[in-house]
Amino acid sequence: MDVGFSIGGYNIKGWMVAVALPVLSSIAGGVWWSYDTLQRFYGVEAGISEVAENSATFNAKAAALDIRVTSVENEAQRNLTEVENNLSSMFGSMDASLVSRIQTLEQAVVDNDVRGLNERLATLSTNMNQILEQQKLLLDLRSQVDRATTITDGLGDTLDTLQTEVDDIWKAYDSLVDNPL
Repeated sequence: MDVGFSIGGYNIKGWMVAVALPVLSSIAGGVWWSYDTLQRFYGVEAGISEVAENSATFNAKAAALDIRVTSVENEAQRNLTEVENNLSSMFGSMDASLVSRIQTLEQAVVDNDVRGLNERLATLSTNMNQILEQQKLLLDLRSQVDRATTITDGLGDTLDTLQTEVDDIWKAYDSLVDNPL
């Protein structure tokens, strides 16, 4: 343990190095781990931000669709009420078959699940978004294939030129063998 060295006028003993090396290594590892954790947090934060952006867009579209569906329901109900009032005022008392038809119409509106259209439209919107994402991926792949095709198209001419040069060299070598200087 008497081994030591001098740096800048300071005498450093071997035991000091033996103690300082693990401590400095632990500190450096802690700094690296902290930096890596922070970078991962930033990545997660960016992903959450993107999801929140897309969620806001989807919510706005769903709200617009909900307003439209409500508007259609209100209009249908208003028209149905108007028809009932007109029939009531025109005929005074409704005929049993007419009442049956109106009830059939009301049942058809309920059976067609006008309120359930919002859920179906939301599913359709989600599917369309997925299709758009897949189309973007396909376009990226297509551009990569186009770039690869451009690169390989030029290789054919270069290989032909190199083959011609190699053939010329072999011809020159054969002519030297047949007719040395």
